[in-house]
Amino acid sequence: MALCCLVRPPRWHLRSPPLWDRSLGTTTAGKGKKKAREGCSPPEPSWEDRLANAVTPLWRLPYQEQLQVKHESQRKVLQTLASRLEELGIDAQKPGGLCCPLQPVVPSPIINGYRNKSTFSVNRGPDGNPKTVGLYVGTGKARNIVCVKANHLENMPPKHKQVAQCYEEFICGSPLDSCILFHAGGHWRELVVRTTSRGHTMAIVTFHPQELGQEALAAQKALLKEFFTCGPGAVCALTSLYFQESTMTRCSHEQSPYQLLQGEPHIFEELCGLKFRISPDAFFQVNTAGAEVLYQAVGKLCQATGDTVLLDICCGTGTIGLSLARQVSKVIGVEVVEKAIEDARWNAAFNGISNCEFHSGKAEAVLPQLLASWEDARPLVAVVNPSRAGLRSCGPSGIAGPSAGCSTSPASQRVKP
Repeated sequence: MALCCLVRPPRWHLRSPPLWDRSLGTTTAGKGKKKAREGCSPPEPSWEDRLANAVTPLWRLPYQEQLQVKHESQRKVLQTLASRLEELGIDAQKPGGLCCPLQPVVPSPIINGYRNKSTFSVNRGPDGNPKTVGLYVGTGKARNIVCVKANHLENMPPKHKQVAQCYEEFICGSPLDSCILFHAGGHWRELVVRTTSRGHTMAIVTFHPQELGQEALAAQKALLKEFFTCGPGAVCALTSLYFQESTMTRCSHEQSPYQLLQGEPHIFEELCGLKFRISPDAFFQVNTAGAEVLYQAVGKLCQATGDTVLLDICCGTGTIGLSLARQVSKVIGVEVVEKAIEDARWNAAFNGISNCEFHSGKAEAVLPQLLASWEDARPLVAVVNPSRAGLRSCGPSGIAGPSAGCSTSPASQRVKP
């Protein structure tokens, strides 16, 4: 069985180019110059720069240099893996000291405003406003979180920023507090915005009910709906407005149903000549144009032929399997989010693709059952596109599997792919 892993960009911890001119004091001649250098200190970066450094750490570099940095990072990962395997007595090194071939990083056709999904938090901003809608700088462990508005981020489209601004306006006018710490009370929490190239916009508001009764909850949902349909938020022209009551950091639809307050239950996207239906919590590649390039590369790497069976692990809405379905004899998809599986089955039927089957459940539980009775002589190729949580080192049956839900939404913004 061949295995093709889609490697997501790592969470870069590289020092960004400095904000000040490092040419100051580059010579060592003269004590006066040395003292002058010692007296120089870099200016404190703005909150906007701190956020850009946190979520798009390579933003100061030209795009081609970003790709080079990422390629070098992946090369070091494979070198480390080869060394670890060698320590275990497994000779996996190939020419160049890598354990497997490393392909060049394929550039995305779109590098600005490409994100089709953004997750905004609610917390205290630089001015102390506890109802600031943005992204985090700092960590909860260090207790230094500051929520900074994302209006300046280059990878986020204007529509996402518009919806976030309107949501902040709404909660600032609400008598209910934001929920920063669950045990400290408050209600207004995250906002997820999803958009498509077809002009669709979905907004999902997460709300902590605390001790509110059903009547009070209904009143808040009505106010939110009114704001985005006939109030100031109507400018966003939402296709779908969802509301989720959540007492946990993250909830699936099964744990706490997404409640449609206004509009259509799904948004739709076009990818590789196919039409895809997307539910609120279903995974979809965050860069649609980049995904098309990615899937073309996967198709070549798989070397799939007409008798190949493609195993799409953590398949989300079925995009990878369906985009390659006409090149193979059969596609088998596995995904933990049930609504995403419903989307995948709808997508296959709508696009007239009949050689696909999709299974709901954790990959480490479903795969052993599928493979235990596998007697098919056809070549089997597995494509693994895991969640942010990655793959477990070993599942219950000794095979690799996701450590958590395959379609966990990313909580932080990613670097350009």
